Amino acid sequence: MKGQDNDDEGYNEYLYKILVVGDIGTGKTSIIKRFVHNIFSMHYKSTIGVDFALKVINWDPKTEVRLQLWDIAGQERFGSMTRVYYKEAVGAMITFDVTRMSTFEAVAKWKADIDSKVTYGPDDKPIPVVLLANKCDLGKDAFVKTANDMDKYCKDHNFIGWFETSAKDNMNIEKAARFLVEHILKNDVRRNAPQNVVRPDQAPQPQPANESRGCFINT
Repeated sequence: MKGQDNDDEGYNEYLYKILVVGDIGTGKTSIIKRFVHNIFSMHYKSTIGVDFALKVINWDPKTEVRLQLWDIAGQERFGSMTRVYYKEAVGAMITFDVTRMSTFEAVAKWKADIDSKVTYGPDDKPIPVVLLANKCDLGKDAFVKTANDMDKYCKDHNFIGWFETSAKDNMNIEKAARFLVEHILKNDVRRNAPQNVVRPDQAPQPQPANESRGCFINT
């Protein structure tokens, strides 16, 4: 779902569809609730099918970015509806639980599923996807992956970056989302970098999670 420019008023508005996927119990709903409403609960029920949320970001004084976040149930990767859910998405977040190795092992399958079902541009390029190593507040129970391991994994599987996140501690969620939006804005050919908007490639670039060692990454 692309954006539109309102050149008459010198104000630009963009609407983008973002997928939030990952295995059951990886914290997708908690991440969205923290990002959109700045709330956290230990008692969210598992999503059935798909849920939606809208986040409005005032990107700069003349630019508004609206993110339509699709919270897709963990079991949906095994269903037949993901192609419908993924349609018109321009970016995605894949989550895994740092205390459950099986959820990390499933990441590659989620990424392959997205790459096979949604692309952008005339060249059918993969949409940008960021990897979220979630529940870092539970570091004492986490399995060990080094920052170099994660960097290599993201490079091998064509992720634009990765972040250690915690919905409970409000750690890196907004940072990861803005990092993803920067890439989406670069890909939006209809945007054409209007002069009254700060171009992402001229703005300070957020860094992936390996700049700060959180709870489960040991180097």
